[in-house]
Amino acid sequence: MERTDCMKIVIIHGQNHEGSTCLAARALAEKVGGETREFFLPRDFDRPCRGCYTCFQTELSKCPHYRELEPLASAMLEADLLILDSPVYVYHATGQMMSFLDHFGTWWVVHRPMPEMSRKQAVAISTAAGGGMKSACRDMTDSLEMWGVHKVYKLGFGVQAVKPSEIPAWIQKTIDKKTAALARKIQKNTGKQGYNPRARLWFALMRFAHRHFPPAEPDYGYWEAHGWHGKGRPWKTARE
Repeated sequence: MERTDCMKIVIIHGQNHEGSTCLAARALAEKVGGETREFFLPRDFDRPCRGCYTCFQTELSKCPHYRELEPLASAMLEADLLILDSPVYVYHATGQMMSFLDHFGTWWVVHRPMPEMSRKQAVAISTAAGGGMKSACRDMTDSLEMWGVHKVYKLGFGVQAVKPSEIPAWIQKTIDKKTAALARKIQKNTGKQGYNPRARLWFALMRFAHRHFPPAEPDYGYWEAHGWHGKGRPWKTARE
């Protein structure tokens, strides 16, 4: 497999312990190749969103948790590949992962999207002893897609075990096979950019709303400054 050693990869783990989900994420990153940084929740960020609306009224840097959030946010903006992983907790991603993602509402394309996202790929990974992987991955891909990430993939594994050492050999082979296949897709799409279909649709709808309804600040001014009410687009800005 051709390796992409210049690729910057960031993994956000939705739990502190290095269980099955963590190992699957690491296996994928290893197969893709490159420089990998890892963050564990809640070890590296443990603040629940206050719902104070400060980020929406001003900007994310004014968030009362921004000092702790900034290292993770900066790493994600610099990365080429984002991997969010979470074990299934009651058929959803962990509360730690959801609390982390709650802090990035302003990054959604309907508010103040970050142009850098259009040149990235991302993967949501989830494992469980039984089921719930699909809904847990959906919790994470909602944000990844609405951030405007170019390509978003999902990987879910029912491992039939509580500890990695207990995973049956045939399931371990399945994990290896699927992570290898996805790594090849990621390598093939490296360097491409543009919004995923969901983000592109919502961008168009919000652009229409901005042009036909009273402006809502500071979102409107952010779009105007970037030229998105005209011919500019976030995925074009990212090339400059």
